[in-house]
Amino acid sequence: MSQANDSWFQTTAARDIHLEQLKSVERFNGRAAMLGIVIGIVTEGLTGAGIAHQIGLGALVDGYAACHTQFLPFCF
Repeated sequence: MSQANDSWFQTTAARDIHLEQLKSVERFNGRAAMLGIVIGIVTEGLTGAGIAHQIGLGALVDGYAACHTQFLPFCF
């Protein structure tokens, strides 16, 4: 009976430690994402290049805008 209780306590403690670590990592990821968005918006304001252009996806955005402004019957 004692060994079963020890196992249950160890399993519960390991789960609690894992959940605390997960919360900490998710909090860090959220803060990093918020910081990245703010930096992207500030850079957009200073340079005039949108966030998609800053990370190298400007051609996709430009192609999408050109496709809809020229009223083509099909677009990618």
